[in-house]
Amino acid sequence: MTQPTPEQLARYADQFNRSLTLKAFGARLSFPDQETVEVLIDPIRPEQRGGLGTDAVNGGVLAAMFDLVIGCTPALLDPTRRTATVELSMHFMRAVGGQRLRARAKVDRAGEVLCFSSAQILDEQGQVCATAHGIARRSEQKWAGGDSPAIN
Repeated sequence: MTQPTPEQLARYADQFNRSLTLKAFGARLSFPDQETVEVLIDPIRPEQRGGLGTDAVNGGVLAAMFDLVIGCTPALLDPTRRTATVELSMHFMRAVGGQRLRARAKVDRAGEVLCFSSAQILDEQGQVCATAHGIARRSEQKWAGGDSPAIN
């Protein structure tokens, strides 16, 4: 498989961004380059706060962002196949405040089925607040019925 084009990656992101889940979560998926998956929450909503009784972003929100960026890293290799996160290990380093939150992930290594990736969550000053390592599984199943964001 050749490296996906920027257009294929943009279509893949658009499919996720149209989903009710991402709309409800207030997040946007993108591929700023052909080696990076990014999720942005801007602005952070009041219901996404509440870590330890503070106005910091709740750890569950950070975990969901990591799940999304790690789970989408196989698209950097083949955006026509379905994927799922199968393992996720997170390290929270500092509380996240502010109004904007960004998660970025890159592929560390990949085989035919498993994709090993690392990710960071950055606050609005660009400081790393949390890191993660995970494994995403690439399905043999293609997107059904021509709904593949990379094919159409």
